[in-house]
Amino acid sequence: MNLKSLSDRALNGLDAVGYQLDNLGITNKINRHSLIALMMAEQKHLEGEWDSLQARYGARFRQVEGLVGRVRGLIRA
Repeated sequence: MNLKSLSDRALNGLDAVGYQLDNLGITNKINRHSLIALMMAEQKHLEGEWDSLQARYGARFRQVEGLVGRVRGLIRA
């Protein structure tokens, strides 16, 4: 089963659950559109976290490079 058919089945199931809940008067906010919006928001959140981690890693890496350069300078002197 490929990813497209699997995702279509999952979204159809989600639509069915949302429809049944709506019939019971519980909520009408469970549907594929709200799920996709939630996934896109979380994707952006994770991208921001990844960028933050990369920035912190880069800053620390530059600090270590600076310290190594100073130590090398002291050794040569």
